[in-house]
Amino acid sequence: MTASLTAGAAGFGTGLSLIVAIGAQNAFVLRQGVRRHAVLAVVGICALSDAALIALGVGGVGAVVVAWPQALTAIGWIGGLFLLSYGALAARRVLKPAGALRAEGEAVGSRRRAVLTCLAMTWLNPHVYLDTVFLLGSVAADRGPMRWTFGLGAVLASLCWFVALGFGARLLGRYLARPAAWRVLDGLVAATMIAMGIMLIAGA
Repeated sequence: MTASLTAGAAGFGTGLSLIVAIGAQNAFVLRQGVRRHAVLAVVGICALSDAALIALGVGGVGAVVVAWPQALTAIGWIGGLFLLSYGALAARRVLKPAGALRAEGEAVGSRRRAVLTCLAMTWLNPHVYLDTVFLLGSVAADRGPMRWTFGLGAVLASLCWFVALGFGARLLGRYLARPAAWRVLDGLVAATMIAMGIMLIAGA
């Protein structure tokens, strides 16, 4: 029991350390949470996707993907271009606040579009594979027979983080009641998306 708790706690800590960072996915979840739009769907997609990727990593799939580097190159280009496009939309909302409502309708106005955007940010980001499948998978492998317990701890960390980020973001609503505050948030989102997009294309 002690060994299981130790492995699970180590997985929780490792998973949390990898996921708690300002990235494209977290920025998107934060924005959706603040706007209270499709939050449950977005949180569910992120948590389930992480669980699937962690399972692949713990199961040793990373070694197979390494043998096909062209896949990560293609994902890097597609994901990078997607993030640059989304970052441009966020930058547009900063520079043209008068059109912010129209941009919102185009970018996250429908649940379907929010879901598709979330899926793209999750599965078209090579960093997700590097952190979750490769890095976390390699750390889990060192746990031997306890690797799945380690992975379960990482899955729990992901679930806790996305639930806290998505549903906790609404607490920021009163601080973002002014248009200027939204411009600051959009500026953060734009900078994050564009920087991530450039890095993905440069590393592809």
